[in-house]
Amino acid sequence: MHGRTIDALALDNYQRAARVVLANHLVTRSYPDRIALSLIRRWATELREDLAELFGYRLEVTETTARVFPVLDHLDAGRPARTAAERVFDRRRYAYLALALAALGRAGDQITLSELAEQVAAYASRVDGLELATDRAADRDAFVDAVGWLTVRGVLTLADGDAGGWASDPEAGEALYDIDRPVVFALFRPPRALQHLHSVRGLLTEDSTVPGLSAHATGPAGIARRVRRALVEQPVVYAEDLAPEERPVLAQERVVAEVELFTGLRAERRAEGVALIDTSGRLSDVRFPGTGTLAQVALLLAGEIADRVLDIDHPLPRRTGTADLGEALADQLDEAIPESTVFTPLAESGASDSLACDFDPPEDPRAQEDLPASPGYPLIDRTWLRETVQALADRYGTTFAAQWQADVARLTTEVVALLERLRLVRVVDDGLLVLPALARYRGAVVTVRSKRAAELFVTAADTYGPDGTGTEGN
Repeated sequence: MHGRTIDALALDNYQRAARVVLANHLVTRSYPDRIALSLIRRWATELREDLAELFGYRLEVTETTARVFPVLDHLDAGRPARTAAERVFDRRRYAYLALALAALGRAGDQITLSELAEQVAAYASRVDGLELATDRAADRDAFVDAVGWLTVRGVLTLADGDAGGWASDPEAGEALYDIDRPVVFALFRPPRALQHLHSVRGLLTEDSTVPGLSAHATGPAGIARRVRRALVEQPVVYAEDLAPEERPVLAQERVVAEVELFTGLRAERRAEGVALIDTSGRLSDVRFPGTGTLAQVALLLAGEIADRVLDIDHPLPRRTGTADLGEALADQLDEAIPESTVFTPLAESGASDSLACDFDPPEDPRAQEDLPASPGYPLIDRTWLRETVQALADRYGTTFAAQWQADVARLTTEVVALLERLRLVRVVDDGLLVLPALARYRGAVVTVRSKRAAELFVTAADTYGPDGTGTEGN
């Protein structure tokens, strides 16, 4: 492993490159920023060898792109595509995105937005249940969101015009884009030909159920790679969620230390599992605790849940949480495959996408304690959940973003989704299972800075409390 031989003065630079490439499997001249590609190119040889040795990943680096081809051990909905307004892509936007890539692969060096829409509409007409009608505002908005996702990653560069104008009125507005063809081809590189798959499980590189694929590596090196992959792809790795042969490997100091050395992150160990602590913010796609209404309400709710779990006068029921969420996701995706119009004409019958997250150390040392060991996980029922978020809204609602003040039900849904994404809770039919890592957010203290509209200047007395400590606004 190169981290052991790189000079100490250069190691931090190498670890930054490692975090960037793990967090962004596609790096271009403009994405995620304008210095990332040059950083990765500086360490391309070392990164390529370490990624292969530690994780089984393949790295390809060119003058204009760096592309990591990861190994998927299971399907995970934790890192969805999002719009510019941070809304999760729906099925229509994902479909437009895939069809736009297909069209760009056959295009020249430039294309107008209306031309691309025409090609995507033609492709969509061949798929049952899918349509791009440019006379419908909802379709135009979804299509522009897909184009925006490609633009952010450098696939397209706006040369003239405005996509927003076209979305408002396609008769009056237009946009012209330059196409970066190397980025187009680097972006869509599935592990195998999709027309030969009848299940998304075929995207799992080592899935032994798919004909023609090798079985999971069962030797010590293969098991260690799967554990290392879990450490960099998941916010928390719970031993209970690992295969029996992987659990002892998670407990090995050497395996975790190798990931720490490669990434520059610190591992936090608990009896239940391990989490990498990303104080750099370069590996995580979600900072938590963080700013914004959702993150702050999630922190408040985590504290309330932790207090409820530890209420010995009103013990919660417990339930095991061994359901394979990846299998459930695979079943849902398989149900959505347009077999009749896409796969059946192309393929014979076959077998039936990190997230590492920020964990800033809490101020309260009690938050470092684990939740009491007990069979199964505490179950929070939905009634208590709704009432608690409503109580938080009643108390702190004036500090919330306007969109959440009037929609507490949606606020609850989004906050719970964030906590589940961070692997602090698991959603079940009748409530939430509380996972052990949530305990580190016990005792969260929130202070609210009052805004005085009539004041022109803020004095020191307004910024600091009577004890001299600063206040933090919601």
